[in-house]
Amino acid sequence: MADQSLITKFLGYFGGETQGIRLFASPGRVNLIGEHTDYNGGYVFPAALTLSTTIVARPRQDRIIRLIATDLERMVEADLDNLPAYMGLPWGSYQLGVAHELIKSGYKVIGCDLMYEDKVPLGSGLSSSAAIEVATAIALVSLGDERFGKEKPIDSIEMAVISQKAEHNFIGVKCGIMDQFASAMGKKDHAIFLDCRDLSFELVPIKLSGYSLVIGNTNKKRSLGEGKYNERRSECERGLDILKKAVPEATCLRDVSLENFLKYGHVIEDVTIRKRVEHVIYENRRVLDSVAALKEGKLTAFGELMNQSHDSLRDLYEVTGKELDTLVNEARKVDGVLGSRMTGAGFGGCTVSLVRNDRIEDFKISVGAAYTKQIGYAPTFYVSEIGDGGRELSL
Repeated sequence: MADQSLITKFLGYFGGETQGIRLFASPGRVNLIGEHTDYNGGYVFPAALTLSTTIVARPRQDRIIRLIATDLERMVEADLDNLPAYMGLPWGSYQLGVAHELIKSGYKVIGCDLMYEDKVPLGSGLSSSAAIEVATAIALVSLGDERFGKEKPIDSIEMAVISQKAEHNFIGVKCGIMDQFASAMGKKDHAIFLDCRDLSFELVPIKLSGYSLVIGNTNKKRSLGEGKYNERRSECERGLDILKKAVPEATCLRDVSLENFLKYGHVIEDVTIRKRVEHVIYENRRVLDSVAALKEGKLTAFGELMNQSHDSLRDLYEVTGKELDTLVNEARKVDGVLGSRMTGAGFGGCTVSLVRNDRIEDFKISVGAAYTKQIGYAPTFYVSEIGDGGRELSL
């Protein structure tokens, strides 16, 4: 059994007995549409994947937390009473940042050994970091108080918010809430229509009727910590400050309607800033239109909105790049593809394409060959299944 294999690996790293061992998991996500809108208080439409981070966990009797990943085999050991001293670790900062934020929020966090089995490709744009953060939050809360998950439900939304705070404060990336929310709150065969301003949400059944979501990984690694993500966020904040002179009631770009942007957008004299704002305003509208289209089964309309989203991210927000654009361009050439776009923060990572089922294999072959010829190395494809959010697994 897979569980037994993981437990055997855990005991190989940490020794000891199986008593007290528990398993937790949280998934990566694919965002169907609504990119770079979350930190602007806007709308997003992600879905949790079946690609997950799984944690094998066991409590300790001291205040030490030990971490290891099966693909890195690099042991990290930290003192729970001095977590800020470990900021900037090459690996382990996400987990220790979550522990630090849980303690600050009043949760009991105890010493433990944690082993990570990561199936979300790192640096892919499928939010491996959120999967790690949310799984860690659920594991630490559950180990610290055994009532959680049994007689006392875990607040999954709070776990998402705490995970986001860890990324802000421990990692230094001012990410929006979408990734952590999708990882915590996902539901099988549903996407999440999320209002990032107040975290209200709706689970929308996804019925693709002979089509599938195919994820294409450029295999170009990216890091949000390189600064481009924070740069885009800063540009949007500057655009909002300028628009407030004409729309003083706006607290975020989401509050600026399309009509107001068309009326007052000219006051943003910096062309680059205006392009960033224009993307966000129109992308919010595309999310609303996409949710309506999918509820009505209008896949062709949704595919066109996917195309528009990518083109805006390429031309206005400028976060795509040669690799993502090549995958999208080649995907759109394939008969049976209704739409294709980058998903995630950009600068590498993945695309998502809506592909007719009988064309999936041809899609992989033709797009893969064209990409390899132009870029010099091959992409990887996953036929996406939509799965459940973070949870404890039964042994």
